[in-house]
Amino acid sequence: MRQRINAVVTAGFAALSVFAMAPAAAQAPYPDKPVTLVVPFAAGGPTDVVARMLAIPMGKSLGQSVLVENTVGAGGTIAATKVARAAPNGYTLFIHHMGMSTAPALYKKLSFDPMKDYEYIGQVVDVPMTLLARKDFPPANYKELEAYVRANKDKVSLANAGLGAVSHLCGLLFMSQIGVELNTIPYKGTGPAMNDLLGGQVDLLCDQTTQTVPMIKDGRVKVYGVTTLKRLDALPNVPTLDEQGLKGFEVKVWHGLYAPKGTPAPVLEKINVALRAALADPMVKTRLAELSSDIPPSDKLTPAGLKNHLEAEIAKWGPVIKKAGIYAD
Repeated sequence: MRQRINAVVTAGFAALSVFAMAPAAAQAPYPDKPVTLVVPFAAGGPTDVVARMLAIPMGKSLGQSVLVENTVGAGGTIAATKVARAAPNGYTLFIHHMGMSTAPALYKKLSFDPMKDYEYIGQVVDVPMTLLARKDFPPANYKELEAYVRANKDKVSLANAGLGAVSHLCGLLFMSQIGVELNTIPYKGTGPAMNDLLGGQVDLLCDQTTQTVPMIKDGRVKVYGVTTLKRLDALPNVPTLDEQGLKGFEVKVWHGLYAPKGTPAPVLEKINVALRAALADPMVKTRLAELSSDIPPSDKLTPAGLKNHLEAEIAKWGPVIKKAGIYAD
């Protein structure tokens, strides 16, 4: 009888031990499955290029695949809302460009708050832009371009990636500085806009170097200038718009990496480490250099760095957009 009682007691303790250990066993270390990186624009566009460039090295650092998912529409706000409402567990991440800072001024009703609905991981890359035309567009250089659009403003089409997209803002700045209104055509992402430029359906497009440098070098598009104040190493023979008469014309596109609000700090730290590792990868650094894209300084590759930059950019672009009277439903 005593042996039987001891056996029952021992079994009971064993069961309690297993029960006590169950929550710890169920709490698998992050990540134990693939991570989704949401891109708010179409595949093939500049932000998509950056995302896919980072996905593989980030996946190696995390020990799981990073899968790029394109969720397009409404200037990136559909994707931003989706991520804001996703489970805060580190398995849904969001990469977006400066559109995160322009959305509050552009949209009268915004279904997310860039400063309240996300955890910040770090800035990613800064990307210059280029003013392009279809290959057979008549003007041979910028001086001829300006004269041509002034004389044919009702016939010239200027494509963009959608209301409030960087290509849209760049185009607005161009038209504002030359004092001419062109026929603007919005697309759902720069990828489709570029496809129509290559096909000759539209005349002009302002687009990021992550997509345009190879096309410029291959002669598939005509370039009239870059949007930085200094010439780019990747395109040393292409003048800046500033040096060609558009004084002070500068548009550089910054990108940031975000997670849903409430994502645990240890998870965010792992993702930040993976981001830094990806940006330090020799192949990524070489590729970004080829596309004239800059890796931000180390203090920008932090949650605080991204948050502070986003806040400053919201303050910068808000008045510009409101003055232009641009609003989306």
